[in-house]
Amino acid sequence: MTPAITQTELTFPGDDVAINGYAAWPAAAAALPGLVVVPDVRGLGDHYRDIARRFAREGFFALAVDLYSREGVPDLPDMEAVSAWIAALPDRRVLADLGAAVRYLGRRPEVRRESVAVTGYCMGGQYAFMAACSVPGLAACVSWYGMLRYAVHDERKPASPLELAPRLGCPYLGLFGAEDALIPNADVDELRTILERAGKTFAIESYAGAGHAFFNDTRPDAYRPAVAALAWPRALDFLRRHLAGA
Repeated sequence: MTPAITQTELTFPGDDVAINGYAAWPAAAAALPGLVVVPDVRGLGDHYRDIARRFAREGFFALAVDLYSREGVPDLPDMEAVSAWIAALPDRRVLADLGAAVRYLGRRPEVRRESVAVTGYCMGGQYAFMAACSVPGLAACVSWYGMLRYAVHDERKPASPLELAPRLGCPYLGLFGAEDALIPNADVDELRTILERAGKTFAIESYAGAGHAFFNDTRPDAYRPAVAALAWPRALDFLRRHLAGA
C-alpha cells in the first residue's frame, strides 16, 4: 500500500528574496529526515515535483528548490543556450539559496535538524555536490550525473566541483553514466582520486549503458529504466545509512 503524503507549494526566506519550493512528506509523520532536491537546468517542473513525492513515499521530507525564484524559468531552446545559461548562473547565489533551504528544513517541526541531506540532477547534481563541500548542516549528499569541471573560471564560477572536492563535508554518493557525453570518465576518476586522498567518506557508481539524465523518465532519449532501477535503491540505502534513524 502506497503511504499517503502531504504536498504543498511554499516559500522560505533566502538571503535577499523569498525562495519558492515544493515540499512533499509522509502524512501524519514526525522526526523525518529532510532532503533538499535540486532540479536540473530546466528548473522546478513537474518531473522534480514527482521526484520529491517519490522520496516522500520513502519516508523523507523532500523540498524541491526553485533556483529561478528571482527571474523565472529561462527559455532554453538548444544546448548552446543551456551551456550559456549555466555559465552565467552565479554559483555563490545558488549555494546561498541551498544553504537557506537546509536551514529552512532544519526549522520544520516534522524534520530532525541533524538529518538533512541534499540530492540533485544534472546541473542540480553539480550544485548538490558543491553544497556538500560548502554548506553547513548537511548529513549526506547524493548527486546524479552532476558535472565536475569548468572550462572557464570567473567571478560567477570561481571554483569548479573538482576544486571544491577536498572540502567535502559529509558522506557523498555520486551516480554517473559511463557513456555520459557531458561528464568524461576521466573527470569521475579524478574525483575519486581526490576524495580518496582526502580521506573522505564516499561512493561512486558508474553505470555501463547509461548516458546523461538516465533517471529522467520524461526523456525517452536519455532514460534507462534498468539503470534507474539500480540507482534508485542505491540512493535510498545510502541516505538511510547516513541520516540517523531514517
